[in-house]
Amino acid sequence: MFETNTLLYGALSLIATTFIFFYTVLVFWSPESIVPSESEKKYLSKRSPKKPLPLGTIHDQKADVDLTVVIPAYNETSRLPEMFTTTMNHLSSVPKRTYEILIVDDGSSDGTSELALKLASHYPNSDIRVITLKKNLGKGGAVRHGMLHGRGRRLLFADADGASRFEDLELLWTAMDKVAKDDSAAIAIGSRAHLVKTDAVVKRSLLRNILMYGLHTILRIVGVGHIRDTQCGFKLFTRSAARQIFPYQHLPTWIFDVELLLIAKQLSIPVEEVPIEWHEVSGSKLNVVTDSLQMLRDLLILRANVLLGRWKAAPPRSKHQ
Repeated sequence: MFETNTLLYGALSLIATTFIFFYTVLVFWSPESIVPSESEKKYLSKRSPKKPLPLGTIHDQKADVDLTVVIPAYNETSRLPEMFTTTMNHLSSVPKRTYEILIVDDGSSDGTSELALKLASHYPNSDIRVITLKKNLGKGGAVRHGMLHGRGRRLLFADADGASRFEDLELLWTAMDKVAKDDSAAIAIGSRAHLVKTDAVVKRSLLRNILMYGLHTILRIVGVGHIRDTQCGFKLFTRSAARQIFPYQHLPTWIFDVELLLIAKQLSIPVEEVPIEWHEVSGSKLNVVTDSLQMLRDLLILRANVLLGRWKAAPPRSKHQ
């Protein structure tokens, strides 16, 4: 009996010690809360190119424009001009839809903010705001920052490389109209899943194909296997959905899209996956070795924090967020 108790206590002690060890590692590896500096809560624009002005926030009671476009940009002086032109051409072609563009410079070292202001100067009647982060957070951190300061009734984030066809915003808009009653919480995401067996994917870089196929199994484990393409950088949110999701986003890195979709699932926010046109653009910042390992680590961190209840989104206080 004494030996049985000793073995039992020993096993329980080992389990407790192992749990404490892995929990400590999880806390150590989990990203710290993102707290913006005062300068990051301000923007420059064509109307005020020298004096920073205060940004609005997602928590403002009313939307001031129909659409906010958030463009995360890290060292994008070579790719931003073409994407920006395409974006502006489309936005100006849609009558009666008011909009703002938030270009979030994610700590660039190549003059991305200066170029963005120069590009904005060609559109004096458009509300184009340039936000400069003091240090590089990662794509997810830049998107989160822009979304939390958007004034739109709907908010879109779009990659600065222009890989997604910006005109396909209308496909997302139409899909959202079907599920977002009175602008209730809803998400419409661009999807490249229909392109898997086409030249657009078959002939694209080995890097992107390795990442795409490697992610699918892991995503099922994480809990978003119902989404065929989680990583397309073209996603539209109602203001209500953005308010509920982005304050609870923790991951600032490439895989942040998965966390957004997992939060949406937890909160029962509908997600419409919409096929869009897409083409690969050279100049990707991804590194096949380091970024793949980082994505795997971050997915494990995400899953562990959710299972342990450390990362949990709160439901809205009322229906009228």
